[in-house]
Amino acid sequence: MSEIVVTPALDARRLREDFPVFDRTFCGKSLAYLDSANSSQKPRQVLDAMRRFYESSYANVHRAVYELGERSTAGYEGAREKISALVNAASTREVIFTRNGTEALNLVAYAWGLDNLGPGDVAVSTALEHHSNFVPWQYIAKRCGAEFAVVPIDGQGELALESLAEIEKRGRVKVLACALISNTLGTICPVTELAAWAHEREAILVADACQAVPNRPVDVQELGCDFVAFTGHKMLAPSGIGVLWGREELLRRMAPYELGGSMIRKVTEKATTWADLPYKYEAGTPPIAEAFGLGHAADYLRDVGLDAIERYERELTGYALERLAELPYVTVLGPPLERRGGIVSFDVDGVHPHDVAQLLDYAGIAVRAGHHCAQPVMDHFGLGATTRASFYLYNLPEEIDRLVEGLAEVHARFA
Repeated sequence: MSEIVVTPALDARRLREDFPVFDRTFCGKSLAYLDSANSSQKPRQVLDAMRRFYESSYANVHRAVYELGERSTAGYEGAREKISALVNAASTREVIFTRNGTEALNLVAYAWGLDNLGPGDVAVSTALEHHSNFVPWQYIAKRCGAEFAVVPIDGQGELALESLAEIEKRGRVKVLACALISNTLGTICPVTELAAWAHEREAILVADACQAVPNRPVDVQELGCDFVAFTGHKMLAPSGIGVLWGREELLRRMAPYELGGSMIRKVTEKATTWADLPYKYEAGTPPIAEAFGLGHAADYLRDVGLDAIERYERELTGYALERLAELPYVTVLGPPLERRGGIVSFDVDGVHPHDVAQLLDYAGIAVRAGHHCAQPVMDHFGLGATTRASFYLYNLPEEIDRLVEGLAEVHARFA
């Protein structure tokens, strides 16, 4: 009889002890950091590991036979192995380090799009996308003479999938770009279903997983996507490091994205040949220590348990939706809890989101205000901006209470 494995519950109060930022006060208050969808805080385990790496193991990678260089290369490639395991890649050759999720998505748009899109083709994105999975396809489609189409959203901020039938009448669908989770509304998108739809039309699916990999299990093989991009700074790692996972057969056929050192096999006056995967797409000196930090962030998430993080984040989100519903002057955008990640965007009657965020800051509450790099979403709801609260493994229910109390004071002051 097989043993049943139960993921332990997440102890957010204990986890907070790992994050130095919570030892400090802001505006004289303890910090309620509700902006992890933008960028997460960093645990001591990651910070200390990076400091030790710089002190004892730093050198350029793949270029030295001396011990220090070999240590550095081992740390860098060890991080690739950890990320490969985190998302269940078929091979480490499919894991490419980039500067961030935006560069990962641009890599696909340029290296795949320029050679595969042309007149009569259609590149499809969705109205939910972060600009980094929308603008590159809009731009490359126009540059190649292809059409650009957008899957609209409904009143709850979910994809209107019936529009796909009309979109494919416009030409040969070659690529569909879609987020696993909307960074603005928290909408969980049916990416596996969309990947199957795309493959039936011999198209590829490019997934933005920046809001998913940090807080839930993501298996790239089960998803059925062709490319998956995510970023380190939202998953406890430093900024300056991102990841593109791609199917090996596609990566081998694609042209390089950047040219220069490290990505070559042989250079002569007549021709240049490219290095093997993944180095074909990692030109120049890479973000070495940042990759090392990303690997330790993956260790931290594995130790806490991504299943536990997902459950806890859902509990916090449900509590936030309940508490915000008590405020009649607050309108929450997006789908119901069962189809939502840990993100809540809302509008406060008569108060600009920047004013909301500024006044909440005086109470030690950090939220995001703006269009969240998703202006098509704002246009759909007839808004220029929203206030956004997002939750992660170190947040507490009482921080949501502070948010609700702060919103009541904001509204009272402006009313």
